[in-house]
Amino acid sequence: MRTRRAALTAIAGAASLALTLTACGQNGSGGSKEDTGSAKGGTIGIAMPTKSSERWINDGNNVVKDLQSKGYKTKLVYGEDDPDTQVSQIENLITQGVKGLIIAAIDNKSLNNVLQQAAQAKIPVIAYDRLILGTKDVDYYASFDNEKVGVLQGTYIVHKLGLDSGKKGPFNIELFAGSNDDNNTKYFFGGAMSVLQPYIDKKELVVKSGQTGLNQVTTLRWDGTTAQKRMEDVLTSAYKSGKVDAVLSPYDGISIGILSALKSDGYGSGSKPLPVITGQDAELASVKSIIAGEQTQTVYKDTRQLAKVAATMVDDALNGKTPQTNDTKTYDNGTKVVPAYLLQPVSVDKANYEDVLVKGGYYTDAQLK
Repeated sequence: MRTRRAALTAIAGAASLALTLTACGQNGSGGSKEDTGSAKGGTIGIAMPTKSSERWINDGNNVVKDLQSKGYKTKLVYGEDDPDTQVSQIENLITQGVKGLIIAAIDNKSLNNVLQQAAQAKIPVIAYDRLILGTKDVDYYASFDNEKVGVLQGTYIVHKLGLDSGKKGPFNIELFAGSNDDNNTKYFFGGAMSVLQPYIDKKELVVKSGQTGLNQVTTLRWDGTTAQKRMEDVLTSAYKSGKVDAVLSPYDGISIGILSALKSDGYGSGSKPLPVITGQDAELASVKSIIAGEQTQTVYKDTRQLAKVAATMVDDALNGKTPQTNDTKTYDNGTKVVPAYLLQPVSVDKANYEDVLVKGGYYTDAQLK
């Protein structure tokens, strides 16, 4: 997982995932998009969390294109981070007679009743990147190796501070995690802390705020403004003296909020250089920030490949085939172990973004200028 070559090799090993991407139409009503596709396929419902994140817009569009290339019609809806809205949208999709559902849950515990309706209608359900908890009525899970995302972030901090090459610090670090209603949060944070905790125990890393428990550092709905406010509070209360050397941030949108708080406090100029700041999803704004020397790192997850995995899973399930999985033990949702296909993440910084993101076709040079 550490290299682009390894990531691409793992991706290439997934059978039947290479699909031709086709264009799709837009329906502006109600935050949804409907594409007619080929008449020979049924309609697949796709429920995404929000349009406020570039990442989810791209995911939705890519899933639509991949399903359309397989001959399906699609109905794509965005819940705008409101769990009740997402439940209503999924109910409507079931009522409209969709043949399959691909769901990136807003609240991973709010879908039990509506997924019972899907099961009664014999509609296969693919959990997309966020595991749906507490229900037997989710069939497969398509995601990345989420613990490794955190390991990459923690390892990057350790390496950038020189702790893995003999420096003893102490260095000041602050910890951020994702939303407490997203099952991935515990995997990201757990992976990062598996690397960072030994250095915290040795006092080579110091959390001056004292906020180290997962329940103390979560960021509801992965919201950058919420993260910015918490970072401002931490700086005010814990950094009347000393400076922040590193921030564990689980997601690019959170990283941008953290950066805003730091820059408002004078970081990035004079005697207070910006700390090491991690991220995730290689969102365009954050890649530009990395190039500009502000955010330090992000974890790239090629969601184009994730969309192909999910589209292939639902296509196989509807055609009497067993979808390909590579993890049948890890993802226990409290009711069942959900068979999963996991892709590999890649650490990206200023040194390798061109090789990974530009040569890999994720962004063009023009987009990054």
